[in-house]
Amino acid sequence: MQQNTMGRARVTETTTRLSRMRVIQMLLGVVWLFDGVLQLQPSMFAPSFVTDTLVPTADGNPRPIASAIVAVSRFIEPHIAIWNVSFALLQLLIGLGLLFRRTVRTALAASFVWSILVWILAEGLGGILTGTASPLSGAPGAVLLYILVGLLVWPRPEVSTLAHPRGQVPGDTCPDGGGLPVNGEPQPPNPLLSDGFVGGTGARIVWGVLWVGSAVLLLQPVNMTAGAITRLLLAAKADQPSGYAHLLSEVGAVLAPYSAQLTLLAAAAMVVVGLGVAFGWAVRPLVAVAVAIAVMIWVFPEGLGGILTGSGTDPNTGPLLVLLALYIYWGTWENATTSSSPGAE
Repeated sequence: MQQNTMGRARVTETTTRLSRMRVIQMLLGVVWLFDGVLQLQPSMFAPSFVTDTLVPTADGNPRPIASAIVAVSRFIEPHIAIWNVSFALLQLLIGLGLLFRRTVRTALAASFVWSILVWILAEGLGGILTGTASPLSGAPGAVLLYILVGLLVWPRPEVSTLAHPRGQVPGDTCPDGGGLPVNGEPQPPNPLLSDGFVGGTGARIVWGVLWVGSAVLLLQPVNMTAGAITRLLLAAKADQPSGYAHLLSEVGAVLAPYSAQLTLLAAAAMVVVGLGVAFGWAVRPLVAVAVAIAVMIWVFPEGLGGILTGSGTDPNTGPLLVLLALYIYWGTWENATTSSSPGAE
């Protein structure tokens, strides 16, 4: 009886984790669909999209990266309308693929290839090699976060750890796609969407590297100068609706005298959030702090990713950081607490 109860509890846990990974996959799909819609804005079909958005990402990058960005920009500029439709359709197809189980792997694989190309040739590696990148304005690049989240939710077959009689493995193929019964209890089907490519421990390491790396970028000399945060806010207000632009200006004016102190505070918070989750210290509250930081970054210095300006190509890093936090909260924290509970084996 006790074994049956434990078996049912683990099946319920497995099913819940499966459902939650699907939620994150689908949310990632929605973001990709939104990117595709943004790519269809009128400004994206003009040559200025190349000269004002793509080419400037070459500035400050090593010569090979800068040369590649300029070469690709020159190649697509004469036929930017055709190329732009192709870019939009690809992003829309990736987003749609993530909404359906059968096409998740194909969509994620396509998103990895596309994101790597965009990160190098359209975002200039997120500016991390320029000495001027700031996580407050989108470094290390939104598309890099698409890759990270995609790797974490990659559907990977996994064998259940339930004790089972006669060598039957839960998840063995049945005609209906479900697992063979264990002690008379039906088992959930494989694959289990739980640990993606990197596993629970790998996810916490990825989280730690991302947040500590962001703190390192934030502590670069250019970001420690007087008024650095205010300059980011003023840059973010360009072409925004008047009310929102006014808000960014006012916040920038208030924060101007405290820019260096706020930068140090933000960097310290990023280090604590990164290392705390990586080592499993107070994960729940630290994830909440991470979400608060991500939302503040998105609303203020990122200017909502420019999605209200008519020229934003994606929502920037804020929403992706929240999605990553959701994975950590639902995935690795829950796995850790389950494995350490009295009933866990």
